[in-house]
Amino acid sequence: MIPYVEMSREQLLQEKKLLTVRYEQFREQGLNLNMSRGIPCAEQLELSMPMLDIVNSGSDLHTVTGADCRNYGIVDGIPEVKKLFADLFGVTTDEIIVLGNSSLNMMFDTISSAMAHGLLGGEPWANQGRIKFLCPSPGYDRHFGITEYFDIDMIPIEINEDGPDMDTIEKLVESDPMVKGIWCVPKYSNPTGVTYSDETVMRMARLKPAAKDFRIFWDNAYSVHYLFGEDKQIVNILHECKKNGNPNMVYMYFSTSKITFPGAGLAGMATSLENVNAIKARMSVQTIGGDKINQLRHMRFFGNIDGLMTQMEKHAEILRPRFTAVQETLTKEIGDSGAAQWSDPQGGYFVSFDTMDGCARRTVELCAQAGVTLTPAGATYPYHRDPRDRNIRIAPTSPTIENLITAMSILAVCARLSAIEKLLAQ
Repeated sequence: MIPYVEMSREQLLQEKKLLTVRYEQFREQGLNLNMSRGIPCAEQLELSMPMLDIVNSGSDLHTVTGADCRNYGIVDGIPEVKKLFADLFGVTTDEIIVLGNSSLNMMFDTISSAMAHGLLGGEPWANQGRIKFLCPSPGYDRHFGITEYFDIDMIPIEINEDGPDMDTIEKLVESDPMVKGIWCVPKYSNPTGVTYSDETVMRMARLKPAAKDFRIFWDNAYSVHYLFGEDKQIVNILHECKKNGNPNMVYMYFSTSKITFPGAGLAGMATSLENVNAIKARMSVQTIGGDKINQLRHMRFFGNIDGLMTQMEKHAEILRPRFTAVQETLTKEIGDSGAAQWSDPQGGYFVSFDTMDGCARRTVELCAQAGVTLTPAGATYPYHRDPRDRNIRIAPTSPTIENLITAMSILAVCARLSAIEKLLAQ
């Protein structure tokens, strides 16, 4: 296939005519394929159904220390689950808090508390003027939603193959005391699939922030969600922060939402003991504790971290064919046209799809008219402003493989059509 940028106007018009015929054929099918969010498919949810039978009216509902999970108490998680999360994070159980089912909720609470009361005795963020957050982009739209909700200025940071642009991060963090935090998805990042290099993590830990209350929000949502090849381990940023005199600078987050049941899993965070004590003091006012029976249910289902990793391999077996179908279909349908390029992640939940500059919104619009709902164009950037209008997040996990192939074929046709429209308009 000749790249579109090298085609004559007549060739582009002929290509558009052929693609329009295919596009109308798709539209006539009356499809309704929703790929707007990264949610587990039905087969994945079935993997955790036995967990619902583990705890019943005849079960012993006491923890290993004898605490009764039916009653009040234990605000920061039962010992068994804290041990599991400590193994996952590579920290001590004293540095763990387990609460609720949503790590996003924990992130929101952390920022809300910082806005209203400050961090470790510091001045509340809300009293300091227009504070700023660094937002590696394309990134997770719900992260950006939190900072936008609190009217925090968001600064996009470019993501490279080894993680976010550390030169820019160092310059901003170390020179501007109004920069208070950064969002990070360090492994199989949403949506690019990038895993931070050792050097990136160590440079992050070596930061010398101008603001004493600067924090790294380290959302390790996909730390065990490998799919292909070797599951690369990332450097433990909490350990590195301690080595570099920044023990309180990072909050690490994790949940089992994409391991057991979204909405009925477990969420936790790891941070320094000083941060943990401050958070527990706030929690003692905020809550009487999490769902300890659910924590016990999860722990008896997994047994230990090895059991959790066995569960993840089952997830990977279900998801690999879907991610392979995305790569094969896009390669076949787009080829060397230059209409788009996309990531080939080794893990995580998404594929990052870049159209020709200025074509993402039009591509999403065309897909919607053909019955395929995608994440809105621009959603992977702060304020939904993709400066190049090119990034679209593909969520391959939920559709059947047959529907996924159809959706990717439609996406490819729409990306090619929008690219041709742009070139013809020049």
